[in-house]
Amino acid sequence: MIVSKNRVVSIAYTLTGEDGTILDRSRGEEPLSYLHGTGSMIEGLETALEGKAPPDHVSVSIAPEQAYGARDDSIVFSVPRAQFREVDDLQIGMQFPVQGDGEGHMVTLIGMDADEVTVDGNHPLAGLTLHFDVDIVDVREATPDELEHGHPHEGPSAHSH
Repeated sequence: MIVSKNRVVSIAYTLTGEDGTILDRSRGEEPLSYLHGTGSMIEGLETALEGKAPPDHVSVSIAPEQAYGARDDSIVFSVPRAQFREVDDLQIGMQFPVQGDGEGHMVTLIGMDADEVTVDGNHPLAGLTLHFDVDIVDVREATPDELEHGHPHEGPSAHSH
């Protein structure tokens, strides 16, 4: 069965940056399962996998515009440290959920002093060209329930996002 819209695709992958550093991987663990064509996977990877089938192997480099976008310096900002008073041990690299425009997203703590904390609202992989090395493990039709909820329910990635 080929990879196409509304099918559940399971992949084993390694993601590296331009310098070869491993940024993420599922290889050696449970494969990652996602619902193809619904925006849950970055556009460039979906495009590269479209029409492929197990046991195809795909190696692809994806520009930021087809991945997590360009960095936006306007969403790097400082807030009073008092807003984090409930966090006992603030550390650079910690991520926090932020509500805005009715949609939640994460910010990463990138700096702090006695009075202020600097956070970055960019995705950690924004602005990067990403290199994916992917093995397609399985492709199946999504169930009506999965189509309604927009993600796979059983299998390796049955947890909701």
